Amino acid sequence: MRRMPSTRKYLACTAITAMVANLLTPVAAIAASTSSLSSMSASDIAAAAGENFPIKPMPSDPGDGNTRTPIKHVIVIIGENRSFDHVFATYQPKPGNTVWNLLSEGIVNADGTPGPNYKSVYQSMAEDQDPSPYLLSPGGKSVPETLPPPLVGGPTNPYFSTVAAAEAAENGLPPDYYQFLTTGGTGQTSGTPDQRITYDGQPVTSLPPGPFQLSSKTMPYDAYTASPVHRFYQMWQQLDCNVDNASAQNASGCLADLFSWVEITVGAGTNGAPQPTPFTEQTTGEGSAALGFYNVSTGDVPYFKSLADQYAMSDNFHQSVDGGTGANHIMLGHGDAIWFSDGNGHPQVPPDNVEVAVGTKNQGVVAEIENPNPAQGTNNWYIEDGYGAGSYGSASSGGGSYSNCSDPSQPGVSAIVAYLGSLPHNPNPNCQQSHFYLLNNYNPGYFGDGSNAFTDLNNDNTVFTIPPSSVPTIGDTLLASNISWAYFGDEWNRYVQDPYDLNPLDEYCNICNPFQYETAVMANASVRTAHMLDTADLYAGIANGQLPAVSFVKPSGFVDGHPASSKLDLFEGFVKKIVDAVQAQPSLWASTAIFITFDEGGGYWDSGYVQPLDFFGDGTRIPLLVVSPFTQAGYISHAYGDHVSILKFIERNWSLHPVTARSRDNLPNPKSTTANPYIPVNSPAIDDLFDLFKFPS
Repeated sequence: MRRMPSTRKYLACTAITAMVANLLTPVAAIAASTSSLSSMSASDIAAAAGENFPIKPMPSDPGDGNTRTPIKHVIVIIGENRSFDHVFATYQPKPGNTVWNLLSEGIVNADGTPGPNYKSVYQSMAEDQDPSPYLLSPGGKSVPETLPPPLVGGPTNPYFSTVAAAEAAENGLPPDYYQFLTTGGTGQTSGTPDQRITYDGQPVTSLPPGPFQLSSKTMPYDAYTASPVHRFYQMWQQLDCNVDNASAQNASGCLADLFSWVEITVGAGTNGAPQPTPFTEQTTGEGSAALGFYNVSTGDVPYFKSLADQYAMSDNFHQSVDGGTGANHIMLGHGDAIWFSDGNGHPQVPPDNVEVAVGTKNQGVVAEIENPNPAQGTNNWYIEDGYGAGSYGSASSGGGSYSNCSDPSQPGVSAIVAYLGSLPHNPNPNCQQSHFYLLNNYNPGYFGDGSNAFTDLNNDNTVFTIPPSSVPTIGDTLLASNISWAYFGDEWNRYVQDPYDLNPLDEYCNICNPFQYETAVMANASVRTAHMLDTADLYAGIANGQLPAVSFVKPSGFVDGHPASSKLDLFEGFVKKIVDAVQAQPSLWASTAIFITFDEGGGYWDSGYVQPLDFFGDGTRIPLLVVSPFTQAGYISHAYGDHVSILKFIERNWSLHPVTARSRDNLPNPKSTTANPYIPVNSPAIDDLFDLFKFPS
């Protein structure tokens, strides 16, 4: 998910396709919704794209070269919403290496069909009914005969009708990848069983109750597909964690067997609305989309497979927060979660059943505190959880996304805190008193020009915005040590001129920029203008042989790989353009490490181990590829890591201290046994990723 509410991303995450007319405003006389992009000419799209912006110089500071290794440049590229098994389920490693995936575990065969251990990962249905509180590991479980059918998601027709139109809208692809912006439409009605999906000889309505291969003769790899739920309390529940199920091979006791059940009972949240009547397994608009995987053994994900073969990969790298995009990007930049405040660093209680935006078109009663307890008479229909209904010119409501996890009496909190306390290593929830932490997606407190977005009452703004944050980021650490850095946001320049998302071509992801939440960066004009840049600046800098020491790179919503709103092959193309450009500059390539990962698993099921670090996560495994002259071809690291491991790598490489005294980069590197390298015996622990490199002695 991106801006709140958003265009394609918002709809993909919530499956509320009827809201599209309210979420987009025409730019001049161009289009009222992104579906109209396919009918726009290349010249019309070029006009909507706006003027050509001047290229900004690359940041450079005296401390850039003071590294412990030959790596002088780190580039972190963050895609959207794919779990490790979803991408690498059937990856076969180079000789001498091993991998934990569906193939190695005998869950599926190399051709993607069910393997001898397929039944070990069957999904279950369960019960969490009023008056029971939110349950982390609900009872009444049973295995269904078939999966609830995965439903259609994504555009019926591609967003662009011609390559020329796609090129006019997006600059982040190699020439031969633009064709994929003109292909892959579903050709079906959203929210209905996806007839393209078949598995093990069965149609979509009769799939076995486990993972299924997405790609087939009727579902090409280059196709838009549905987006599973990826929110905080939902993911905790999907993981089904209970210490009674713990073992030497699964120290957390998380069974990961409730992905489908959560999808069909609550989906992406309720916004405080009553459960619809009638309510079926298709009402939430997802079905069992979470169980789909691609097959690299039969040609899917070809570019990322080639990078895994030629460079290095982790099969034990995780999203750092349960749930979705915003909170995970925040953790990546801060090493911590952020919380609701008065905008000046003092914790406050978020509006809960309070009227906001009085006197504007957004006036309405919002309830921004999470309540995942089941509503009366329902099975797991959360009382209050959601992205916020309305806003952008209409009355607002719902929007539960905060929790005070220091208070076990708060809805949902006690289940997670009690589970953490039941574990042998008793991880600290790491929740400060009276702080309401943002667990999902709200807009950051600043617009691109540094103005306060939280206090802005424009009818085209959203009330679901977190106040400006005082929580430090890795940017502050780098600035204090005179080390250059930049955040390169695809379409940043377009967004600065279009803060309310009125241009249908503006697919910049504001909730993905961890620095856009923070006062120290955004309210300081010299810092903001030097370090908040467009990917156009990145491409120009690489062509000139220049890069800051640390670069965070985020693609636009067109090419970030997010299910439904983008495709994985488009994110492959975005990455390829950068990798090829760096490798074409020998002096840069000789001193660069490119980390390629995802913000989170997108709600896709994964078979890997999940380590409970604190209240916020971890979540499922996600891919991490490292492209550098200092990696070994085909090497697969099993050391446990998550997003904050990237901060630990930066800090170790440049001899920096952790971001704060409480941030996750204070955790030690994991220690493990030879018998099981995946589970740290000194939990909670996360790796600094040096294991992925072989530096000259």
